[in-house]
Amino acid sequence: MRKTVALVVAAGKGLRTGSALPKQYAMLAGKAVVAHSVDAFLAHPGIDRVLVVIGDGQEALASTALGSRNVEILTGGAERIDSVRAGLAAAGDADRVLIHDAARPGLSAAIIDALLAALDTHEGAVPALPVPDTLACKDGLLGDTVDRGALVRVQTPQAFRADALASAHVAWTGGAATDDAQILRAAGYSVAIVDGASALDKLTYPEDMDRMERLMSADLISVTGSGYDVHRLVEGEELWLCGVQVPHTKGLSALVDALLGAMALGDIGAHFPPSDPQWRGAASSRFVEHARDLIEQAGGIIDHVDVTIICEAPKIGPHRDAMQASVAALLRLDVRQVSIKATTTERLGFTGRGEGIAAQAVASLRRKRIET
Repeated sequence: MRKTVALVVAAGKGLRTGSALPKQYAMLAGKAVVAHSVDAFLAHPGIDRVLVVIGDGQEALASTALGSRNVEILTGGAERIDSVRAGLAAAGDADRVLIHDAARPGLSAAIIDALLAALDTHEGAVPALPVPDTLACKDGLLGDTVDRGALVRVQTPQAFRADALASAHVAWTGGAATDDAQILRAAGYSVAIVDGASALDKLTYPEDMDRMERLMSADLISVTGSGYDVHRLVEGEELWLCGVQVPHTKGLSALVDALLGAMALGDIGAHFPPSDPQWRGAASSRFVEHARDLIEQAGGIIDHVDVTIICEAPKIGPHRDAMQASVAALLRLDVRQVSIKATTTERLGFTGRGEGIAAQAVASLRRKRIET
């Protein structure tokens, strides 16, 4: 069995997409740009390991973007070639290596299949598209046209036999290279071309992000989940609501059930059995983050959550903004996508007597249509 490693280069600092973050960490269709490519590699049976090379100081951004995904994160260098070489060193005894730019999130299994198949007869392979536009030289004014029939637009991931790529990098003296296929060619190896895809075009400008958002959302359907939870209030225990500690003499996961329900992933008890002592007293934030990660890995997008807290005391109003911000941070949403409300039962029932607190939650998501 040949060992295949996917190397996602995510060390850039580009901000031309208009995002406040480097584009590989900006949100796109419900998750970070880099997470789309990582998930495509993780889901492919031909990929054994996934390495993500990040820039110096991007550790927190990468951790937030990738969560608990089974990837190895390492720090790259000042230039792309330095980051690739760091990844190749970490790839160890790999037989095949795929090198991919994180800013190309529209990676499909079909592209990976075609690249790996091409390595049976060539040392390298790249996806590429024909050039549809007229090309011409310029010198202040329009010059002669260039024959576009002999040109292609080269994309990533680029696939290589690991030993050939390693020797090509050792022999390379051309300085900073824009991609590894040229390094391989310079060493005399052959590079095959497989059909690329417009979804693999690089994200550079704000309109690129908008286009990809529309493309990735085209086959999604809206789904809704609801949750209901009740907790007895116990004297002396802390009270945490929506990730915020609320001062009260007694202490208190409807939101988690709503999120899981929308994706038909069961309820919180199926993922965190109450009989398991390791979850007794665990912070509710862990459960919310777990549900969020499951949704992201399944290709779902959280659009809005609405939580209603039912109690006589404590008063929720003074803590509403903090709760809203806390839930938004846990789910990686804008605060405008989170609603926190409170009501009472007019002193009726167990909540009216102050014996417990109840919560209802509704989550609106988008997920891929289930094929029948």
